[in-house]
Amino acid sequence: MLYWALMFLVIALLAGIFGFGGIASTATGMAQILFVIALILFVVSLFAGFVRRNL
Repeated sequence: MLYWALMFLVIALLAGIFGFGGIASTATGMAQILFVIALILFVVSLFAGFVRRNL
């Protein structure tokens, strides 16, 4: 999922450089959403690993 967030970020940067503001805005929003989801899943996985190790 982090890979897709980075790909949308690259698309947003390229679209911004070439002047496509709407596409850049949409790609940036998608990158932010995917990054937050990946971060939440990472924290949940980390927490689950600590709980499982202590049992």
